Amino acid sequence: MRLRVDADDAGARLDAFLAGPLGSRARAARAIAEGRVRVDGAVARKAHAVRAGELVEWEEAPEEDEEATEPAEFAVAYEDDHLLVVDKPAGVVVHPGRGRPSGTLAQALSDRAAGGEPERAGIVHRLDRGTSGLLVVARSEAVHDALKAQIAARDVRREYLALVLGRPESRTGTIDAPIGRDRQLRTRISTDTDEPREARTHFALERALPEASVLRVTLETGRTHQIRVHFAAIGLPVAGDPEYGAAGAYGLERQFLHAARLAFTHPVTGTAIDISSPLPADLEAALARASTNVR
Repeated sequence: MRLRVDADDAGARLDAFLAGPLGSRARAARAIAEGRVRVDGAVARKAHAVRAGELVEWEEAPEEDEEATEPAEFAVAYEDDHLLVVDKPAGVVVHPGRGRPSGTLAQALSDRAAGGEPERAGIVHRLDRGTSGLLVVARSEAVHDALKAQIAARDVRREYLALVLGRPESRTGTIDAPIGRDRQLRTRISTDTDEPREARTHFALERALPEASVLRVTLETGRTHQIRVHFAAIGLPVAGDPEYGAAGAYGLERQFLHAARLAFTHPVTGTAIDISSPLPADLEAALARASTNVR
């Protein structure tokens, strides 16, 4: 499929330009993310501003991608007319992308949230697929912008519970180490990087176990895989983490990392929102095994 950009469409974002031919802006963004769209023969970003005369070509999604996918499961911990706080189970992908074009949290929320880019459905921050817990979601563009500003100003408190192997040297501490794409293995995040971005993680010892520790972790910055990378870097790998930690520890099938508390000021009403989420059953079971030192 191909389409030539005319003068009337010049300057439009690529995903907006393709929204009509593909049926929706979200579908256009998905095609771009999956590398099925080319501009003058080259892969382009969705934010690319199209120019008159450019040739935009796209491939239809493979047939299996169009099959119905079960919607992502989630619970709602708080909801009003302006925002909601979602409790995401482990295994649920937040945003669609290569390898996971459907069945994501963003798509499940598409009729309940708005703000930001269409395929993100008002989601203000993200959690890894294997991390469970709380996310705040905006229901309007204005609320989305306000919540993003709070996060940028570090006015949103995000607390995680993590089970790590070993014991920290002090009961509280801060890991201040820039991270980015690993120099050798580009699919991993690392402190050994040519693209460092500031990253700070604070922790407090919640519970000392025979060979492990439960830490309450707060983020000052929110980089990809930050908690997992930081604790691996100081010799306290997250239990169960298949990428940076100890896969399978204490019977875990994913990392022991749970977004347990989310606190912020409501951007419309000004009230304090403070939501907590209990540990899921699989993490409770792992904690019981760690408490008796059963690997």
